[in-house]
Amino acid sequence: MSARDITVPLYRLAHGRTGDKGNRSNISVIAWHPEFYPLLLAQVTEAVVARHFAHRKPSQVQRYELPGLYALNFVLDDVLDGGVNDALNLDAHGKALSFWLLDMPVEVPAALAALLGPE
Repeated sequence: MSARDITVPLYRLAHGRTGDKGNRSNISVIAWHPEFYPLLLAQVTEAVVARHFAHRKPSQVQRYELPGLYALNFVLDDVLDGGVNDALNLDAHGKALSFWLLDMPVEVPAALAALLGPE
């Protein structure tokens, strides 16, 4: 982080969607602007996402890059308490997991601040 960087939640750079298959969650992170894609690549890594979801104990986190869409797709294994038919939690499909990821702090160069979404 340089003195010219600002820290913001990821939702100011990107939006997301979540899907599920069994005990696996699939989370997309799509940049609002192409200028944000390199920041996503550098900061929203498999290791960072695994740490951010440590409380859900993913057995594996895989990242897929979709440069034509300025997007990343993450697959988190074993984070849905067994899946829709087994989970006793209120969010058996894991739809709220994208919101949890989008709340993660990221660093943005101050020069890109005008492109950021609202707080």
